[in-house]
Amino acid sequence: MEKYSVFDCTVVELDKHHSDRKGNLTVVENGVTLPFDVKRVYYLYDVPGGENRGSHAHKELSQLIIAASGSFTVTLDDGKCKRSFFLNRPYQGLYVKPGLWRDLEDFSSGAVCMVLASDVYLKEDYIRDYQEFLEFRQS
Repeated sequence: MEKYSVFDCTVVELDKHHSDRKGNLTVVENGVTLPFDVKRVYYLYDVPGGENRGSHAHKELSQLIIAASGSFTVTLDDGKCKRSFFLNRPYQGLYVKPGLWRDLEDFSSGAVCMVLASDVYLKEDYIRDYQEFLEFRQS
């Protein structure tokens, strides 16, 4: 498996359609907008002030993380380097490649974090222990 670094991840600008009278519409399409097909969508909301989410890595899963409402910070870690992204636009998403530790923090009041994932939930794909993550990165 290829080992990605935090510099392989980037903020993706999503297609945004604007109407002065009716608001905005953003479209995400499999095989067009993303380099993977979406097999699972979930969202985090009502995260209490000061709480963090994430704190895990995925062995194979790719994700697009979007601040559908409000804002939060995503910090990625490849075991050698950390990189933080402040997300606050619903027409931008952070493309996170497999094998990277992620922490989500600093949620604004009313923030909604929507995640588009390349696969269904698979317990065996998660690494929830940071030391185990570092060993995975070195293997």
